[in-house]
Amino acid sequence: MRSIFLQLKIVLFIMAITIVAPGFTYQHAKLLIIGDSISIGYTPYEKKTLADKADVIHCKGNAKYTANGLQHLDEWLGDEKWDIIQFNWGLWDLCYRNPDLDEVPANRDKINGTITTSLEQYQANLEAIVKRLKQTKAKLVFVTTTYVPENEPGRYDRDVESYNDIAKKVMQANGVGVIDIYPLSKEIHQQDGLGNNNVHYTDEGYRKLSDEICKEVKNLLN
Repeated sequence: MRSIFLQLKIVLFIMAITIVAPGFTYQHAKLLIIGDSISIGYTPYEKKTLADKADVIHCKGNAKYTANGLQHLDEWLGDEKWDIIQFNWGLWDLCYRNPDLDEVPANRDKINGTITTSLEQYQANLEAIVKRLKQTKAKLVFVTTTYVPENEPGRYDRDVESYNDIAKKVMQANGVGVIDIYPLSKEIHQQDGLGNNNVHYTDEGYRKLSDEICKEVKNLLN
């Protein structure tokens, strides 16, 4: 009798699961990427790697420089409840441009141009950006600026290190995590960059950058 009763309970339990289970759906985390063309390049690989854990969305277009970010943050954030916001700025901020030349990007000129955003203003802009992003209650993580090859017409790699140092200080002061991909980007660019005058990467280069970023993002997701 006890055995029959136990079997009946098991059958009823299985039936209950069969009826109820379809009503449950696994909720992916929502991850927003805000960044420049480098982030646009690695976003497809990040989407693929994190497909079983998160819905990865890049902000509309190129985030460009920090002043542009401040102008468009509310638009990019929208009404969505983001679980993680991954963001980067720097390459556009530290770019020297000559107003006497053609429009972007042809006006890059590190000899006769003027830097887009001073270090002091970069720091102030990042602090304002972080303040706004913290209002979302999402987990925040900043990705450092990538390597600039020697013959890039509008940028110096030495500036990358200075701007990254400032960004790290801002993030540390605000309790924001940092994924420092600069050292690795320097190595990757030697093999998988688009040349000694271009900050961008081949598909394989972007995949490698994404692999490094995803290692850290997975920790946040967990």
